Amino acid sequence: MRLEIQGHHFPGRSWQTCANLHVGLQVRREPVGVVAADSVTALWHAEIDVVDRDEGVDFRGPAVQGPRGQRFVYLTWGDVDDDGSFTMVRRAKLMLGDLTSIIAPIGADSRIIARVDLTDECGGPRCARLRPPVLEVRADP
Repeated sequence: MRLEIQGHHFPGRSWQTCANLHVGLQVRREPVGVVAADSVTALWHAEIDVVDRDEGVDFRGPAVQGPRGQRFVYLTWGDVDDDGSFTMVRRAKLMLGDLTSIIAPIGADSRIIARVDLTDECGGPRCARLRPPVLEVRADP
């Protein structure tokens, strides 16, 4: 499966003690595709293997986090220093199990598009578990 995450409605670069807020997809322990938090849109891709198991569907890949049965991908927020170092301050979690009803009818080789509103209700970077209406998911077989 190819997961495409489309970010929109960014909170801006300044937030609390952060002067240069950015967001990226967490791959293993590192943020990739990092963009400034005052961007208009962002696009991240993750190749995810969908594995059928007796106990249900499982997910694997470099961007996949969490134990079996609770797999997810992170969007990680961080303050970027002048030297380019990224200090993580928040993360948003897209639960892969929430996608199984979309994957089942179209197959594991399809593209899933997740559109995410990146600003929370207080005007800060969105964190915690992503759910509708701030997360819109559709399949593109």
